[in-house]
Amino acid sequence: MDKNENSLSIVIVGHVDHGKSTIIGRLYADTKSLPEGKLEAVRDMCRRNSKPFEYAFLLDALKDERAQGITIDAARTFFKTDLRRYTIIDAPGHIEFLKNMITGASHAEAALLVIDAGEGIRENSKRHGYMLSMLGIGQIAVLINKMDLVGYDRAAFEAIKTEYGSFLAEIGIKPMYYIPVSGMHGGNIAVKSSEMPWYTGLTTLQALDRFTPGRPLDTAPLRIPVQDVYKFTAMGDTRRIIAGAVESGKISKGDKIMFFPSGKKTTVAAIEAFNRQEICTESAGAAVGFTVTEQIYIKRGEICSLIDERAPQVSTMVKASVFWLGAEPLGMEKKYLIKIGTARVFAHIADITKVIDASTLSVTYKEEISRHEVGECIIEFEKPAAFELAGETKALGRFVIVDENEISGGGIILEALNDDMSGLRKKVMLRNFKWEQSAITQIDRAEKYGQRAVMVMVTGSGVERKKTIAKAIEAKLFEQGRFVYYLGMGSVVYGVDSDINKSNKHSKIERREHIRRLAEIANIMLDAGVILIVTAVNITNADIGLMETVITGNRVIKVLASEEGMPQWEYDSDYIVENDEPPENAADAVIKLL
Repeated sequence: MDKNENSLSIVIVGHVDHGKSTIIGRLYADTKSLPEGKLEAVRDMCRRNSKPFEYAFLLDALKDERAQGITIDAARTFFKTDLRRYTIIDAPGHIEFLKNMITGASHAEAALLVIDAGEGIRENSKRHGYMLSMLGIGQIAVLINKMDLVGYDRAAFEAIKTEYGSFLAEIGIKPMYYIPVSGMHGGNIAVKSSEMPWYTGLTTLQALDRFTPGRPLDTAPLRIPVQDVYKFTAMGDTRRIIAGAVESGKISKGDKIMFFPSGKKTTVAAIEAFNRQEICTESAGAAVGFTVTEQIYIKRGEICSLIDERAPQVSTMVKASVFWLGAEPLGMEKKYLIKIGTARVFAHIADITKVIDASTLSVTYKEEISRHEVGECIIEFEKPAAFELAGETKALGRFVIVDENEISGGGIILEALNDDMSGLRKKVMLRNFKWEQSAITQIDRAEKYGQRAVMVMVTGSGVERKKTIAKAIEAKLFEQGRFVYYLGMGSVVYGVDSDINKSNKHSKIERREHIRRLAEIANIMLDAGVILIVTAVNITNADIGLMETVITGNRVIKVLASEEGMPQWEYDSDYIVENDEPPENAADAVIKLL
């Protein structure tokens, strides 16, 4: 599809068997948008199988959908009016397929919400309305379908309109149109129904043409979630191509860009493409690959942004609205995988502020969110993540929650919350922005030295044991020809930290500053390509979190030197040196990790 063509994406939702697919089938048939012979082929299939013809069969392409008469997945199809081209997303109505409905609706700019005039408003009718509210879809037409089955009774239409309008008003939605329709007979779909002279409003097609496309995405700030980085080696090719989809904005050769949450900056060297002439710019909707002038380590999940535009949000804590679909309740005692754009980050629920039944809107206050409930909660990520708020770039303001390898919920990010590292993170971003790049890049050094620069943090309660282990690691690496350096915490405390008041050895502020300065030194040495071995007493996960905030890139290996009678503290180590393990053996194991 020509991305410059006037187009609009519509999702159609509603309770199962309320006639969504039938309405779409009529739209395609009545606008003559079906492939040649498609309508006749479906009619013939129905005759051969002794089944009554249904317009829904034009959409329900999956065999088990035809057999069960329900829509299982979100089907995307296209049609055109004189005004524009439409993408119609037929989303599932059955309660078991709500997650597929959310997936479909997340890509839409407007919605048709279908209610059966005979059955009336069902729980899923309300849940779907709530979902549209959560996803920020404000352009909505409510179609009261199957009016032929209630004798085209105006009172039946008005009753549903009043009741459903009251519900939607409570969740902040005011539909633009309420339209009485008959999907089976085509009344008020493409043409006015002679059976409902009391209705003087628009047809469904006219209502669709009154909807307006959202703001062109290429005018918004640049957002490219990094999908992967590709390295080519054939015939002396040294390119590293960063690949991803342009969710919004434009990227051009020569642009100064920054990646979040790492805060690394560089310049676009070229826009790469297979079997195409050189291009200088790509905009929203394109899949893009590009190279940069300074070779930096970039990972999947980072977000590329222009330096002179509004930056994405970065934090470890967010306030979010979550719709839960898992069999087990969403609770605060469990770790979940959160997917935002291309990023994957583990997280837990720090607090649940309220729980809402999406069909009754009743509010409760409890410590878990049950299936089909909506919760407002605080989510804490294990590591900083980059994202947008709801209402900004869609793909980055929404997320899904994975529980036991199953997508079990989704939500929108309402607010980025400050955490313990928020202030420090801003300083690091400024440092990275002002950082003067060496003419020799980290990747050049890594290839020259045959090693990737990392910091090995060896901690424990004993003073001498951890130093012995650290120096054994250093000695073995040095013997292998590696560029390696051992740095004891004491060298920092009595050197660059000599100005810090040491009268109170247990001051949290002093300890935090000691760790921050150690991390800044480590960041410089890692930028120089060195493997740095560091020892410090009783390092905690909070200390490591501070270091990883300061050190550009995830390059910290954590080693715990265990000792008999050693006190326990919070520390997620990559390797534990047992009490009776010789230092040389421990060194071999850590080097194997490297």
